Amino acid sequence: MTEDRWKHWPAPAKLNLFLHITGRRADGYHELQTLFQFLDHGDTLDFEPLADGRVESARALEGVDPGKDLTLRAAHRLREVTGHPGGVRIHVHKRLPMGGGVGGGSSDAATTLVALNALWGTGLDGASLARLGLELGADVPVFVHGTAAWAEGVGERITAVAPPEPCYLVIHPGVHISTASVFSDPGLTRDCPPITIVDFLAGQAGNVCEAVVRPRYPEVDQAMGWLGEQGVIPRLTGTGACVFGAFDSALEAREALDRLPPRWQGFVARGRNRSPLMDRLDRC
Repeated sequence: MTEDRWKHWPAPAKLNLFLHITGRRADGYHELQTLFQFLDHGDTLDFEPLADGRVESARALEGVDPGKDLTLRAAHRLREVTGHPGGVRIHVHKRLPMGGGVGGGSSDAATTLVALNALWGTGLDGASLARLGLELGADVPVFVHGTAAWAEGVGERITAVAPPEPCYLVIHPGVHISTASVFSDPGLTRDCPPITIVDFLAGQAGNVCEAVVRPRYPEVDQAMGWLGEQGVIPRLTGTGACVFGAFDSALEAREALDRLPPRWQGFVARGRNRSPLMDRLDRC
């Protein structure tokens, strides 16, 4: 075992290429349809083995209660299920915005599960890791499986898909959006008819959260309007706050990024149907 095996584990961003809500269950959860695609951009995690069995973060994440840190919860849960005695110090190098709808916390948790399962040799298969991930968050299993996915139900029924992999310009308008507040809004559309991936590829899909988010958050509305002026269709990922547009080439996306108003942050990334985490796992 070499030290390098413990370093440079990617926790990629994701985009929701569309989001429809098809109903609401008796327990209050929403039935939805969405398509997750990864990006070749995200956080990076380093792991440091500890012989004394402690599980800790190298540095507290700003704005995150340590008791709610998903990486620590993932490591503890893996130890509980497998009985592994080892400890670990987790270094999270953040690049993804908190509350941006690009899956930062969920991706970090999934990378922790996948990496430590390999590094500790605990031997859980992908399905078992995904079940642990679901305890941490509805999006975590998608990151664990590591393939672009068509998701239904509350996000737990996933099917691998292979949509086009364009270059995206992703913009964070600088606001934080509460997912719970969006999903509880009485104006949210909850009766979308189910669609197929053929419908999606034909352009018959959008994000129902846009109608709630854009009037509430002027910065999101302005960022989407600006993206439209660049000649692409602006989209909201999840409940936001990040918005994105697909470009025909990386050059066009970077040229648009150069024009981005300084009050917003942005980055260019290519869509990936196979998660960079899976590539890293193959090298371990």
